[in-house]
Formats: sequence, structure tokens, C-alpha cells
Amino acid sequence: PDSAAVLALASHKATMIMPPLQLLALLVLGLNLVTFIIYWFDKWMARANSWRVPELILWLLALLGGSVGALLAVELLRHKSKKLSFQLVLWLIILLQLGVGAGYYWLQFS
Repeated sequence: PDSAAVLALASHKATMIMPPLQLLALLVLGLNLVTFIIYWFDKWMARANSWRVPELILWLLALLGGSVGALLAVELLRHKSKKLSFQLVLWLIILLQLGVGAGYYWLQFS
């Protein structure tokens, strides 16, 4: 079977079970939980002087929608809280997301 058709069918079945907005909210919540766990894992590995999760991966998780989980990890776990270069990129990602959100809102409701 065509992979696009399978994906379309799976998407249709998912929206029959749960409305799209609720499905999106659940996916974003899950991504933020995964992001927080990966930041925790990286903090744990740092304390053990072991292999680390690359910063690019941590930023990518935030960019894909896990920025709340990333911020919570930075604040609650005190992970990457002193590394200003990491903080700068993380805040630029958050500002980008806020700008995209504001632009979308403006286009929809103005």
C-alpha cells in the first residue's frame, strides 16, 4: 500500500477518536515530557562524567515544541543554567516560537 494513503488513514482514524486540537495538545504535552526527561538524563550523565546528549539535540527538542519542558528542566534541575551560550540559543528559539504564534494569531484574527 501507498505510505501516504496509510498515513492519511491513520490520521483520519486518530481524528475520529480525538479532535485535532486535543490530539495536537496531547502531542505537545508528550514532547515536553520527553524533552524534560532527556534534559534530566543529560544532567545525570554530566554528573557521572559520561556520554552527553549534544546541545544541538537539546535545542532541536525545544524548537520542535518542547520549549516548556526545556525551560522547566533548566529551572528545576538547574541544567545548563550557567552556560550563557546555551541559554541564548534556547531563548532565541522561544522568541521565535512566540513570534510565529503571534503572527499566526494576527493572520487568523485580524
